[in-house]
Amino acid sequence: MGAYAGTIETLTERAALMKESMQKTQAITDNMAAILGSFDHRLSALETAMRPTQALLFFQLLSLKTHSIRRAHENIDKTLKSAEEAVDQLRSIVRFFSGKKGIKSSIGVVNHASNLIGKAIVKLEEELRQLLALYSKPVEPDRLFDCLPNSMRPSSGSPREGESNGKKASEQQNKETVVYQLPTLIPAKLLPLLHEIAEQMIQAGHQQTVVNIYREARSSALEQTLRKLGVERLGKEDVQKMQWEVLEAKIGNWIHYMRIAVKLLFAGEKKVCDEIFVGHDILRDQCFADVTANSVSVLLSFGEAIAKSKRSPEKLFVLLDMYEIMRELQSEIDIIFGSKFCGEMRESSVNLTKRLAQTAQETFGDFEEAVEKDATKTAVLDGTVHPLTSYVINYVKFLFDYHSTLQQLFREFDDGDAEKHLASITTRIMQALQSNLDGKSKQYKDPALTQLFLMNNVHYIVRSVRRSEAKDLLGDDWVQIHRRVVQQHANQYKRIAWSKILQCLSIQGASQPSDVAGVSRQMVKDRFKNFNLLFEEIHQRQSQWTVPDSELRESLRLAVAEVLLPAYRSFIRRFGPMIEGGKNPQKYIRYTPEDLERMLAEFFEGKTWNEPRR
Repeated sequence: MGAYAGTIETLTERAALMKESMQKTQAITDNMAAILGSFDHRLSALETAMRPTQALLFFQLLSLKTHSIRRAHENIDKTLKSAEEAVDQLRSIVRFFSGKKGIKSSIGVVNHASNLIGKAIVKLEEELRQLLALYSKPVEPDRLFDCLPNSMRPSSGSPREGESNGKKASEQQNKETVVYQLPTLIPAKLLPLLHEIAEQMIQAGHQQTVVNIYREARSSALEQTLRKLGVERLGKEDVQKMQWEVLEAKIGNWIHYMRIAVKLLFAGEKKVCDEIFVGHDILRDQCFADVTANSVSVLLSFGEAIAKSKRSPEKLFVLLDMYEIMRELQSEIDIIFGSKFCGEMRESSVNLTKRLAQTAQETFGDFEEAVEKDATKTAVLDGTVHPLTSYVINYVKFLFDYHSTLQQLFREFDDGDAEKHLASITTRIMQALQSNLDGKSKQYKDPALTQLFLMNNVHYIVRSVRRSEAKDLLGDDWVQIHRRVVQQHANQYKRIAWSKILQCLSIQGASQPSDVAGVSRQMVKDRFKNFNLLFEEIHQRQSQWTVPDSELRESLRLAVAEVLLPAYRSFIRRFGPMIEGGKNPQKYIRYTPEDLERMLAEFFEGKTWNEPRR
């Protein structure tokens, strides 16, 4: 019986202790409920505090008072820090009570705390949305231009003047030393605050909400910035409808826009994204890809439209310009868009570069064929340099401004010697031009003018090559061969144009200067008369012909004079006395050798006479 009584007493004591423990636990729970109630009040107070803070911030931003703005930022920092501390404490409560399922009211405490966390996150979400909306404004073009190196800034505030068609030697030389200043897309002091808000929301499991809010604000600001700059989405059909001058200007602008977008805007967005989402690499990469995807698409779509549009010779240089900028930016594109989420953008960039290279190479081939088959009926009546010749030569000379670019372009498709490839194409273009000129020369009825035309054009080609980089590519042998071709055409002209008139100054049977026996006076008169008629006709016609190069013109006149004047002097000396003793000698001997020399100086000047040109 005594043992039984002892057991009862022990159980009674244990029950009393358990009751006391349960009462303490209930008290803790009740206290926690009170604490949670205070959190509810604190969150309400925080919300109330935020409203005037935001209103004050907006007012102070308008008034642009630096001190007030700083105070406003400090108020926001303090308010949100309090919110973060409250959320952290609430999370601790939820974790504690989630593991105490045997305690009375623990489920209620967890639910109450979770609801309060939800409210806090909503407040943070609102604040994140408002801050990003307030500070995600489009960047004005002038601010972007100020971030460019001095050599690339527009001279009059327009991107059209910031980029010329063709190469800039100074820009090439300074490419390694130019410095780009990233624009301020979001104030630096605000980035830690945005990071903290995003961090709290991410920890609460609201990653997608953060992504959506961030994408909406930053992608809109980026796209508006590009639109203000002048970027527009254009497709192949839009491009095909444009006049060449308009399209050329848009391509020049696009090159400028690509540089600004990659080096300033995309790089700036990457920096902002990196700072806000530090420690969350996947989320960071996803947000950056979402923000930039549409802008990248708009920019590259114009390049694709140009690359796919109808090819024409004048497009080659702008295609090379576009290819150059894509090559220049590719390494930065690979870095900025280096994540797996940006894989499609990287691939689109590489594909555009290759497509531009392919279209440029095909256009180069088209040019060779177009030169050979050019069927323009433009008549060069005076035998001067044909417009096709000057066009092709200028085209080839301009190509050598892109020497290194062309070499790189050929390497895109062929591992062979790019320099030999370029030399081969240039040689074929020259052959195509000469072949076309041979065909055009047959339009002349006067074979002497045919030779003069070919002489002028081949001389222009040789002289231009000698004065350009094409000389190094084509070689000295090519130059020497074609200089001989010029001389051959000059000799052919001289033979065809002057052989008949020289026959007038030669009388068969009178081979010696003193031998005038058997030569009648009438025969001499006829020879002088025919000479005068032929020379006057040649003078009138060939004074209208043109040899544009002054050295070549003087050389050709001298070559004619060296044949004609000695023959004329000899004829006058031998047969002149037979005429001078008769009636009206001036009727037959109209010209002195000095007269002929003076008249020869009028040849090839392109003069206009009343009589139509032949």
